[in-house]
Amino acid sequence: MARRIKKVAIVGSGIMGSGIACHFANIGVEVLLLDIVPREVNDKEKAKGLTLEDKVVRNRLVNDALMASLKSKPSPIYNQKFASRITTGNLEDDIAKVAHVDWIMEVVVERLDIKKSVFEKLEKYRTPGTIISSNTSGIPIQFMNEGRSDDFQQHFAVTHFFNPPRYLKLFEVVPGPNCKQEVTDFLMMYAEKFLGKTAVLAKDTPAFIGNRIGIFGIQSLFHQVKELGLTVEEVDKLTGPVIGRPKSATFRTVDVVGLDTLVHVANGIYENCPDDEAHELFKLPDFINTMMENKWLGSKTGQGFYKKTVVEGKKEILTLDLDTLEYRTNKRAKFATLELTKTIDKPIDRFKILVGGKDKAGEFYRKNFAAMFAYVQNRIPEISDELYKIDDAMKAGFGWENGPFEIWDAVGVEKGIELMKVEGNEPATWVTDMLASDSKTFYSVKEGATYFYDIPSKTQTKKPGQDAFIILDNIRKTNEVWKNSGVVIEDIGDGILNVEFQSKMNTIGGDVLAGINKGIDLAEKDFQGLVVGNQAANFSVGANIGMIFMMAVEQEYEELNYAIKYFQDTMMRMRYSSIPTISAPHGMALGGGCEISLHADKVVAAAETYMGLVEFGVGVIPGGGGSKEMALRASDSFNKGDVELNILQENFLTIGMAKVSTSAYEAFDLGLMQKGKDVVVVNKDRQIATAKAHAKLMAESGYTQPPKRKDVKVLGKQALGMFLVGTDSMEHSKYISEHDQKIANKLAYVMAGGDLSEPTLVTEQYLLDIEREAFLSLCTERKTLERIQHMLKTGKPLRN
Repeated sequence: MARRIKKVAIVGSGIMGSGIACHFANIGVEVLLLDIVPREVNDKEKAKGLTLEDKVVRNRLVNDALMASLKSKPSPIYNQKFASRITTGNLEDDIAKVAHVDWIMEVVVERLDIKKSVFEKLEKYRTPGTIISSNTSGIPIQFMNEGRSDDFQQHFAVTHFFNPPRYLKLFEVVPGPNCKQEVTDFLMMYAEKFLGKTAVLAKDTPAFIGNRIGIFGIQSLFHQVKELGLTVEEVDKLTGPVIGRPKSATFRTVDVVGLDTLVHVANGIYENCPDDEAHELFKLPDFINTMMENKWLGSKTGQGFYKKTVVEGKKEILTLDLDTLEYRTNKRAKFATLELTKTIDKPIDRFKILVGGKDKAGEFYRKNFAAMFAYVQNRIPEISDELYKIDDAMKAGFGWENGPFEIWDAVGVEKGIELMKVEGNEPATWVTDMLASDSKTFYSVKEGATYFYDIPSKTQTKKPGQDAFIILDNIRKTNEVWKNSGVVIEDIGDGILNVEFQSKMNTIGGDVLAGINKGIDLAEKDFQGLVVGNQAANFSVGANIGMIFMMAVEQEYEELNYAIKYFQDTMMRMRYSSIPTISAPHGMALGGGCEISLHADKVVAAAETYMGLVEFGVGVIPGGGGSKEMALRASDSFNKGDVELNILQENFLTIGMAKVSTSAYEAFDLGLMQKGKDVVVVNKDRQIATAKAHAKLMAESGYTQPPKRKDVKVLGKQALGMFLVGTDSMEHSKYISEHDQKIANKLAYVMAGGDLSEPTLVTEQYLLDIEREAFLSLCTERKTLERIQHMLKTGKPLRN
C-alpha cells in the first residue's frame, strides 16, 4: 500500500525541532510538536497564580520555542498563516496522540541516554508500521536501536535536516541496521518530492557525509590560516562567492552557526575516527580553544571572529586578529589572482585560473584544494560508495555551487593529483584506475543527463533521480535553438521551448526582450508552448537601470520612450500569443522580473521566490506593464463584488511601499500571483520540468489566444482623490519625502485611469500609454536620476 504523510509528530521544539515543524507546515502537513513539561513555574506565572497543573504552564516550553522560531529572521515559514497547521503539546499529557501520526521524528538534545528514554516512551504509544526517525547529526544508529522492538527497528532511520530546515536543501537519510528497504526508499522519495530537499543516502559513520567533509574543510582552513599568514577577512574573501560559496564564506558562517556547534562536531570526529588519515587535523588549534574559553561563540554571544560595536553612534564591525586575539578595524582584502577572474561569470570556470595564481591567493587555493581532493578520495567507500553523493551533500548542505569532485574535474584530474603530490598526498587507487580506464573525468554529460564514474564497474554510469529534472546546463550544449548576448533558447522536449536569461544578474535589456520575442515567434511557428525560466541564483533583478540612466541623462527621451514601449509590447505578446506562456520565477524576481510573471499565462514559482514591484526605490513607477496590471487585477476583483476601493488601494500600496514577498506563497497575498491559476513548486530542481508539464497540458487542452481587454473598469476621480489625500497627509507628517509624493501621485493617476469624471471601461492599451507617460516624466526629474545613480553605485535605495 502507498504511504501517505498526513500528520507528523516532532518531539523536541528547539531551534531545529521548531524549524522542521514549520517546514512540514509549509508543505501542508499537520504537525504535532511536543516538548517536556517545565520543572517549575516562572515569576510571570507565579504572579498570575498559576501552578504546574495549568495547561498554559505545562506547554510553556513548546509554545515559547515555537513563537521564537516564528518571529526569527529569515522566517522558517512560507506564510505566517501556515502556523495554524502546528498543534503544540507536552510529553506527558499529549504523548498518546503519536498513535495517530504517520511519522514520528525525534529532535531532542544530542545525548544518547535522553534519546533512548524518549524512544522508550514513544514506543508505548506508537502504532506499529509508523515511520520513526532521529534528526541526530552524529550518534550511531546501532546505539539508538538497542532494546527496541523489531517493528521499531524495521521503521527506524536517521533523517538529518540541516539548519535552517526551510532553506538548506540537504536531507541525509541513514537507515538503521534492520530498517526495511521500502522505508528507506520512501524517505528518499518523500524528501525530494514533497520537502523539496536533495536526499542523500549516507552510511552510519561519524558526522555522516555533509558534516564530515564540511568540518574537515573548516578545520583544514583553521590550520592553514596561521601557516600562510592570512587574516580572517582574507580567508572570507577567498572562500566566498568567488568560488561559488555563500557570501558568509568561512568565518562569518562559523559565527552564524556558532563556534560551539562546530567544536562539538569536530571533537566527535576526532574521538570516533581514530583511523582517519587526517585525524590530527580535527584537533582544535589554540586560538579556537581560547575563543571557546572566552565564550566568543559568534552571533549568539555578540562576538566571534567578528564583533559588532557602535563607535561614535555608528555601527561598526570589528575583526579578530588571530595572532594577538584582539579585535581591530576591518581591513579590505585584495588579491591579484582574484582580479583575473572578474570577467569570468561562472565559478566553475574560475578554478583553473585560481590554482595557477602567483600570489598568496594562488598558494592558498593550491594547498586548500589539494587537501580537500586528498580527503574526499579517501572517504570512498568509508562514508559513501558513490562520489556524486559527496558532491550533492556539500552543495545542498553548505550552499557550495560545486562539489569537491566537480571542482577537481574543473581543475583537471591530472592537475589535481599534481597539487596533492606537492603536499605529500598520493592519489587513491580508484582514481589512478579511473585514469587508466576509458574515463578521464569524474563526471560527463550524455544526451542531457549527468553520468558519474562508478568505481566497482569502472564505467560512466547515469546518476539516478534525474528523470524528474531538466538541467539546463546539460541540455544547452545539444538543444540550443537560438541565442544572443542575453538569452539562450533551448528545446526542452515535447514541443516546449525555454527562454533562459544569460545577462548579468539576469537584468532585462534590449537583448533579453529580443530573446523573449524570438522565443514566442519560434514557439508560435513550430512548437506548442514557451517557458521563461533559468537556473541561476535569481530569476531576474529587473530592468537594466544603467541603460535607462544613460538615456535619461543624455535626454534621449524618444529612444527611452521606444525602449519602455518595447518592454510593454513584449509583455503584451507574452499575454496574447497563440501559445501558452509560463513564467518560472525563483530567488529574486524584482521589478521587470516580476512584470514578466504578471503577464504570463501561468506562473510556476519556486517556493523560495522573492517577488515585488520595487521601482519606487529608483524613483520611478513600474513601466513594463506592472502598474497597468495591478489596476487591471483590481478591476477584475470589482466584478466579483469586492469593495472597489479597498483592492485598488491594497495594490497601490504593494507598489508604493515596494513590498517584496518572502516566499511564493506570500506573493498570493500581495496580488502578484493568482490563486487557482498559479502554482508553487517546493523543489527548485523540479521547477523547469513542472513548468514544461503545465505548458504541455495547456497546449494539449486546446489553448486559444485570449481576446485583448477593452473592459478594464477604472474609477477615475473617485480613486484619484482618495490617493492624493493619502499621499498629501503622508508627506505632511514627514512619513514620505516630497519626491516620494510626486512618484506616488503619478502611480495614483495611472491606477485610477486618469482624472475621468466617473468610473469608466477602458482598454489595456490606454492604461499602458498613461503608465509609459508617467514613467518618462519621472525620468526627467533630477531626484529620480540621483536615486538611479545611487542604486547603480551602492546597490541600495536613496531616500531624497
